Amino acid sequence: MGETENKTNAPKESWFEGVKAEFGKIIWPTKESLARQTTAVVVVSVIVGLIITLLDSGIQQLVNILVNL
Repeated sequence: MGETENKTNAPKESWFEGVKAEFGKIIWPTKESLARQTTAVVVVSVIVGLIITLLDSGIQQLVNILVNL
C-alpha cells in the first residue's frame, strides 16, 4: 500500500515530445470566449482602479484636513 516502483524499462520520451503531448491536451478557448473574458478583466480592472483612486483621494483630503487643524 503506497509503494511506488521505479520502472526502469518504461519507454522514455524526449522532453519535447512530452511537452507536445501535453499541449495537445489543452482545450483552447474560442475567440468569442477569449474576447468576453478579456473585456471582463479590463472592465473590472478599470472599476477597481477608480475605486482605489477615489479612496486614495478621499483619505488624502481627510489627512489634509486633520493636519491643518
